[in-house]
Amino acid sequence: DFKFSFVKEFEIKLNENTKHSVVNVKLSRPRLDSNFINCYVYVDEPVNKPTIHIIDRNDNIAVVFYNLLTKTNLPSITQNTRASYPIEFIEKIKLPCVGGHPSNIIFLTCDAFGVLPPVSKLSSKQAMYHFISGYTAKVAGTEMGVTEPQATFSACFGAAFMVWHPSKYAALLAEKIEQHQTHVWLVNTGWIGGGTEEGKRISLKHTRAIIDAIHDGSLLTTYFDTLPVFDLKIPKKVKAVPDEVLNPSAFWKDEKHYWEQAKKLARLFQDNFKKFKAGDQLDIAQHGPKL
Repeated sequence: DFKFSFVKEFEIKLNENTKHSVVNVKLSRPRLDSNFINCYVYVDEPVNKPTIHIIDRNDNIAVVFYNLLTKTNLPSITQNTRASYPIEFIEKIKLPCVGGHPSNIIFLTCDAFGVLPPVSKLSSKQAMYHFISGYTAKVAGTEMGVTEPQATFSACFGAAFMVWHPSKYAALLAEKIEQHQTHVWLVNTGWIGGGTEEGKRISLKHTRAIIDAIHDGSLLTTYFDTLPVFDLKIPKKVKAVPDEVLNPSAFWKDEKHYWEQAKKLARLFQDNFKKFKAGDQLDIAQHGPKL
């Protein structure tokens, strides 16, 4: 089957390029209580994208993967290769890798329309809505056949694995958010200043600054504007991020065109949410975009 063919082809490539052998390869997610983590690196990684530095422990499998991906090109297998390795093989780790309830929850999305802000604060009700929507974009390199960004929705950011109606999971999430006073943020790593043709990807440097501001609590001390249509709270200031980047409507050259795209995306959200209406006893749909 596909998994067997994948492993066999990978073994051949690995032996040809590094003279190493693959041992105990499993194409599955590690158990939550294991000491293994997943990591992935793009084959054609841009020079400005940072690399995780892995401690060399006598040619361990992580180093083999790293060498293979940086010194060879394996598009015949995948552009999104992943490897698993013991967490002790990377520096600056915290053991055990467990913690209490989070102070912040971050929903990541990649908006191909250039409509959503780089960061916005969600209420618990909005968190339910965006959790059920699971909006993002498929981008080149993440799935076979995808050569340009495509908007997509996946309930709870993992629809294929959900057994119950998504509203059950959303209600549980909201209960925990309110119980532990957790802050929820929607972070967009997609496009700003336009869609995929006229806009540009949000700078990784700016996204990191936003994440730092979330973690150190400084984002809670700033003032917020409200983005119409989506009713999202946008911070006015984030350290090391230009103010104009934070408000997507102001970053477009043609603001009228921005609002046209915003309404288009809002309709996509609304159309997607119609499939959940039958089981939406909490009327979560009212906390989404409004036209």
